[in-house]
Parts: sequence; C-alpha cells; structure tokens
Amino acid sequence: MIYAIVNINDKQFKLIENKYIYVPHVSANVGEKILLNQVYFFYKEGKIFLGNPYLEKINVKIEILQHIKGKKIFIFKKKRRKGYKVKNGFRPLFSKIKIISFLEKK
Repeated sequence: MIYAIVNINDKQFKLIENKYIYVPHVSANVGEKILLNQVYFFYKEGKIFLGNPYLEKINVKIEILQHIKGKKIFIFKKKRRKGYKVKNGFRPLFSKIKIISFLEKK
C-alpha cells in the first residue's frame, strides 16, 4: 500500500491512491487536475520518507470531482436572565477529490 500525508488548506490528510476524500473547499474548477507539493510523509513498499517540513521530490496528483455543502452548523448565543438569544448557522463548503497518483522526481 502506498500513501502520503499532505497539507490541503492548512489541514493534514492521509491520501491513498485511487480513493476519494472530502477536503475543505479547493478553489479550482470541477474536473481540473492539481499537483499537491506540500507532502509531509510518504510510505511505499515498507520504506518511509519524512519531510523537513516537506518532501521536495514527491508530488500528489489529484482531480476535483465536485463541490458540495456539508451539514448545517448552528451557532447559538445566549446570556442568561437578559432575554438575549441569537441563533445563526452556516453550511461549510467541501470538495470531493480523487487521488490519481504519486509522482516521484529523480
């Protein structure tokens, strides 16, 4: 099994080849292929590669499949005995991506 831990929008994700994953919204069009170059960790055939902080010889090629909204998150503020209540909410944006391949530079 080959996998990598990468940085996408300041969050770390474990990516496995030919799998799908939902990540925070990536500002690219649907169907676009992107190279991720901020790879912290790479594992292949029992060999481990650690970056300091990133691995410079390894990139991850992904494809944007769709942009969706997540479940609604409610924000409720209240001050007791004051009659103050505010209810707000939002739906976070996510991108569904497919990991195509891991590219190793020589």
